[in-house]
Amino acid sequence: MQTVRTLAKGQVVIPMQLRKLLSIGVGDLLEIAVVDGHIELRPLPADPIAAFAGSLRGGESLAQGLEDEHRHEVEGDASR
Repeated sequence: MQTVRTLAKGQVVIPMQLRKLLSIGVGDLLEIAVVDGHIELRPLPADPIAAFAGSLRGGESLAQGLEDEHRHEVEGDASR
C-alpha cells in the first residue's frame, strides 16, 4: 500500500506504478465513489460503447421471456 498527500485543491497524485498497472494516462476519466467510508477510483474505458459491446450476448432475450410469461398468464386465465 502506498501513501499520498492531498494538495491545495484536494488533488492527489496517483503513483506512476499504479498508473502503469491500470493504463491510466493523461486526460483519462476516473469514476470516484465513497464506498463503506472510503474513496474508490475506477478508470473508465476510453470508449464506453465499445467496452460494453457484446456483454449482453447469449441466453434468452428479456423480451422473449416476458412474452412467454404473458402468454402463460393469458392461457391460464382462458382456462378458468
